[in-house]
Amino acid sequence: MKKKTPVALLMVIDAVGLSTVEYLLSRYPGKVKMPNLSKLGLGGIVMDKYKKRFAPAFGAKNYAARITQVSATADSLVGHREMVGVTDNRTYSLFNGGFSGQYLSELERRIGRKTFYNQMAGGMEAIELNAAEHERTGNPIVYASKCDPLIQLAMNEAVIPVEEQRKIADIAFALAMELKIPITRAISRSYIRNAEGEIVRTSNRHDSVLPIGRKTLVDILYERAVWTVAVGKTSDLVNTAYHSRIKLNNEVFIDPALGLKFVHPKKKDTNPFSVQGTINALDGARVIYRPKGTFIFTNLVDTDSLYGHTRDVEGAVNSIEEIDRLLPLIMSRLDKGDLMIITADHGMEHRADYGYHSNEPLPFIAWRKGCGAGLGGLKTGLCPGLTDIGSVVAQLFGLHGEYKKIVVSDQWAVNS
Repeated sequence: MKKKTPVALLMVIDAVGLSTVEYLLSRYPGKVKMPNLSKLGLGGIVMDKYKKRFAPAFGAKNYAARITQVSATADSLVGHREMVGVTDNRTYSLFNGGFSGQYLSELERRIGRKTFYNQMAGGMEAIELNAAEHERTGNPIVYASKCDPLIQLAMNEAVIPVEEQRKIADIAFALAMELKIPITRAISRSYIRNAEGEIVRTSNRHDSVLPIGRKTLVDILYERAVWTVAVGKTSDLVNTAYHSRIKLNNEVFIDPALGLKFVHPKKKDTNPFSVQGTINALDGARVIYRPKGTFIFTNLVDTDSLYGHTRDVEGAVNSIEEIDRLLPLIMSRLDKGDLMIITADHGMEHRADYGYHSNEPLPFIAWRKGCGAGLGGLKTGLCPGLTDIGSVVAQLFGLHGEYKKIVVSDQWAVNS
């Protein structure tokens, strides 16, 4: 009988900080169905007046706490990187007036296509306003994010093939670096039109990302032969070496026996693909020879991209409820001693015009099967902010000493 090797799953529910959870509960009048997150302790770390909205917790079977990032900016890239040991005290400016003519004219020369729009806008807003023109001309829609320092280029997959879209994003980012334009990412925002002609963004988005510039938890695990798996956009944000990257985007790959559901009435959500990818990775960890264990890094993005920026309270709650419903499916694939961590990369502040990323307390929920709140001897509180999440994962694989070194050596970034 082969020796059991450890599995760690780090699952990020995008943009669902604790202030965001409290806001959603304050605006959602119906009964909230989150029994599994309740059992894991989410109801115990929200403000007292919201605790009654959750079912009673089961008691000391796991660890649940409020945690605050130490990096300066509320951003998906910054939050995910802090989880694996890299802090960043830089602040970034937004591009309220779009991008310079010099930049765009050179970009057009390099990609062999004109661009248009060049305004600050929400993703769906920019696409819906300009899709017809893009589809008529083949020119990418360029727009600046309302909450992140990045350039986005929206393109229909039927007009510009996905591979070309990715090259366009890479060229846009490289050019910005040449011209010293302070962006963190260039994103190709892929979309299609469904059978009814409606616009649906796909998981074929591609992020060309600012280099990390130093070692992360993922690198340590990879170098020590722990099998590393990125599911969803995690490999775009923490852009380093992984043994496997899973980005599903076709319903044919969703196992009907699992009962995964699309929450959005028009199936615009992508979480079912990421949950399926996570289950695939967990199943692989059980049956494929991985002598040093497996680390799975998953992002569930719909609560940010689909329901957060659009300030869709009901959609966000329904999306979290669906994640909750699937937790037993995920947890049943972990063996005794395996670790699951649930957290968020930032919050989402609903303002009058848009949903903006917010720096707020975040959930740090850790469950180690069969080990109780003590997590079988794994310690919390050894590293600052979200880097403590990476610390717990590193301990599981006996690599905390190496991880602590990269966190300590990176403190210049926090204090600079």
